[in-house]
Amino acid sequence: MRTRTRTKTKTKTKMLWRACSSYHGSLSVSCMLSLPPSLSHYTFHSKSKSKSQNFDTLDEAVSCFNGMLSMHPPPSIVDFAKLLTSISKMKHHSTVVSLSHQMDSFGILADVYTLNILTNSFCHLNRVDFAFSVVARILKLGFQPGSVTFTTLIRGLCLEGKIGDALHLFDKMIKEGFQPNVVTYATLMNGLCKVGNTSAAIRLLRSMEKGNYQPNVVAYNTIIDNLCKDRQLNEALNLFSEMITKGISPNIFTYTSIIHALCNLCEWKHAKTLLNEMVDRNVMPNVVTFTTMVDAFCKVGKITEAHDVVNTMIQRGIEPDAFTYSALMDGYCLQSKTDEAVKVFDMMVHKGCVPDVYSYSILINGYCKTQRIDKAMYLFEEMCRQKLIPDVVTYNTLIQGLCHVKRLQDAVVLFHGMVSRGQMPDVVTYRILFNYLCKNRHLDEAMNLLKAIEGSNMDPDVQIYNIVIDGMCRAGELEAARDLFFDLSSKGLHPNVRTYTTMINGLFRQGLVVEASKLFREMKKNGCFLDDCAYNLIARGFLQNNETLQAIQLLEEMLAKGFSADVSTTTLLVEMLSDDELDQSVKQNLSKFLL
Repeated sequence: MRTRTRTKTKTKTKMLWRACSSYHGSLSVSCMLSLPPSLSHYTFHSKSKSKSQNFDTLDEAVSCFNGMLSMHPPPSIVDFAKLLTSISKMKHHSTVVSLSHQMDSFGILADVYTLNILTNSFCHLNRVDFAFSVVARILKLGFQPGSVTFTTLIRGLCLEGKIGDALHLFDKMIKEGFQPNVVTYATLMNGLCKVGNTSAAIRLLRSMEKGNYQPNVVAYNTIIDNLCKDRQLNEALNLFSEMITKGISPNIFTYTSIIHALCNLCEWKHAKTLLNEMVDRNVMPNVVTFTTMVDAFCKVGKITEAHDVVNTMIQRGIEPDAFTYSALMDGYCLQSKTDEAVKVFDMMVHKGCVPDVYSYSILINGYCKTQRIDKAMYLFEEMCRQKLIPDVVTYNTLIQGLCHVKRLQDAVVLFHGMVSRGQMPDVVTYRILFNYLCKNRHLDEAMNLLKAIEGSNMDPDVQIYNIVIDGMCRAGELEAARDLFFDLSSKGLHPNVRTYTTMINGLFRQGLVVEASKLFREMKKNGCFLDDCAYNLIARGFLQNNETLQAIQLLEEMLAKGFSADVSTTTLLVEMLSDDELDQSVKQNLSKFLL
């Protein structure tokens, strides 16, 4: 019997070795040794920490590691495993890899636990190929990988979006006699949910029930949360009822996910009922649960109800945090009640809750929307004095605010300051600047900025080119606009409905009806479907250039598509109908578009 078991284990090990080798291909087993350099410049401070799993800083943990290496004889591999686990929990995975390399160079023999830790770190570093090479090493050393190893690999594949590979590994794991545990199933369900395949996650839940494992609250939470995010609330509630029927108690995460979904759908009554139900089940709402409701109330302008939730929090002994206060401030700013938002900000500071970049950005946005730009700039300078680093959203908000009050030069200065401080602009930043530069006919500055972007690592999107082409057309620079339009394909971009409409409108402005009509036909031929704005703009172009027949045909098509004449088109039609010189039959045809 013992001989048969050994033979079976060896066969399984060989099969796994082939599986791992086939995954990482030509990677050698020792490939993970050529990674980040050692951290031997740290000094050892305390031998007593060698068996502890808790360190305040990475430096302290690395110093302890170096001290352990200098001990003769060195501590057991168990102590090293504890230390690597501690560093892994601190999310310093590259350091785990580097220290594992040092252990090898010092001749400290790894065991399956330390190698599992290394596998986990590689997966978190998005190097699942190296993780497979570590598993090959586990097999070569004669160790037997368990469900922890396979679950780690499945998680790594899911993190890299390789769900197909994760499912294949899961099937191979079962086929070769390795039993997945609840964590393995939950990991795979989470991966499926993250790529939007909730139905497959539910099927996995059902197969789990047929096997040796019953789904736990984590498995149900994974699917319920994803269903809630996809606004499939009925399905989420069905699963919620199912788990209760099966004796699986919902936890704080379950309730918070569903309450959040209910609030997003404005199901306030049901959200409050569920909140009371969780208290009755001795599941106490936490700051996240309450803040979810505060944020949802504020987004729909229910500030009074949001304050009631905050008061309930405090009565239950739960202190609001920065997110709670920020949600309240955002609610006031959405209603242009910036002074009330400032009161919440001051109360937040008074309560000892330190404002973060998000908190400041909300107030800055509130001031910008009410055109109190100097107040916004003062807050910006204040957050910098507090050693907070403004993010791209903060800068974009301020740049937009400055442009809106015609302080274009200040916006440009802020833009340059943003870059000099190491905060890279995003596509939104550039759209804001181009929009105001072109609207104010600063075309030379706009073109210089466009050339600078094209020469950088960032590729302008078609919306930026649309803004520039529109600015050129409005400024009468039709030739330059035309060149830029026809040059888009060489930049790997395709004109969209806005690009075509802008260029056609520019041609109409110059009276180039034949060229405008030709481009309009090309637009339709290329499968670019007209929207409400395009129909109205092009129809007005035809009308203004006395191409009444083409305008009528286009307006009829517009009505058939379910669109209607906008204010500008209606005004133009009324003016034409008031023209005594216009043919009566034409007037009769145009009048039907006003009904």
